[in-house]
Amino acid sequence: MEETMTLAGIFCTNCNYPYPPEGVIYCCPRCGGVFDYQAAIHFDPSQVDRSQPGMWRFRHTFALPPDLEPVSLGEGNTPLIWVKTLGRQVAFKCEFLNPSGSFKDRGSSVITSWLKSKGVNEAIEDSSGNAGASFAAYAARAMIKARVYVPESASGPKRRQIEAYGADLVPISGSRTDVANAAKTEADAGVTYASHAYLPINLLGYATAAYEIVEQMGQMPGTVVIPAGQGGLLLGLRRGFDALRIVNESRNIPRMVAVQARLCAPLWHFYVSGSIKQLPGSETRILAEGVQVHDPLRKNEVAAAIRTSGGLVFLVNEDEILPARNELAQLGFYVEPTSAIAWVALTKLIEKLPDPVVVILTGSGLKYG
Repeated sequence: MEETMTLAGIFCTNCNYPYPPEGVIYCCPRCGGVFDYQAAIHFDPSQVDRSQPGMWRFRHTFALPPDLEPVSLGEGNTPLIWVKTLGRQVAFKCEFLNPSGSFKDRGSSVITSWLKSKGVNEAIEDSSGNAGASFAAYAARAMIKARVYVPESASGPKRRQIEAYGADLVPISGSRTDVANAAKTEADAGVTYASHAYLPINLLGYATAAYEIVEQMGQMPGTVVIPAGQGGLLLGLRRGFDALRIVNESRNIPRMVAVQARLCAPLWHFYVSGSIKQLPGSETRILAEGVQVHDPLRKNEVAAAIRTSGGLVFLVNEDEILPARNELAQLGFYVEPTSAIAWVALTKLIEKLPDPVVVILTGSGLKYG
């Protein structure tokens, strides 16, 4: 029963192969494709359990066994702060106030809970920093031995954070792609790969931010502005808003604005032309390291989520990022450069965005240095 509930509805997006009932695999064994849920998230207001901590009050949407003990550090319930700025009232969702300092905790909590229920006691992850730190934190909580692959260029605070949780840190020379390939090589040799990019389970955790936003605002947003690398947070939010729309029998959906760094903008190229284009120098370190992803695994789904919402992908120049981080600090939000690209987009687009506008601040400024 546990296996059925945990894995129901997950299929390869390429060949429709069902996720196997036993074991933990990261990609389709038949074609190498990416797994995802086929059905929409089922949200039932009557099943919201406010006795549970943080985002786990929405645990009925996770499709996990009802008797499973959550691996939780109190993630979720992040503040939504309204600020009068740029001539408008704008709401900032403070995801950088999650336990490890980023939105990734929503996904890590669900993934490690699932791994724990499967009896996993050792797993690996690869990351530019935030996902690795988050996974290391929740693996420590779950007593799962963690090993995290990162670029040699990953910021010092994130590397130290990963090691502080007791995870083995494996710096890899070369590009972010080289880091992912190193992790996949070990996973293909049989080690459990708790990939935030490949596994679809974390999307259910990200969706809880949508439930919270609507709960905190008392209505559906008009626009959501989000930094995007893999685009998992955007996709999870969109699915969460869709689940609420079904319940409320509404036609409204927020306009999703994905923000990328101009030096590494594969989602923008895919959204505009339908193909991925690598720019010269795009493998070198950029300030917004959290969105330095060169070929997003769910680019088709992310692009569709943006397009069907009436949204867009916006590009930010390198020389705009640090001034934007400083401007957000003057508003009281101390975030890392990756988060600051959302502020740049807001300042350029504010007059065109439907109210209410929500900006997602994804990672803490304490992680940068």
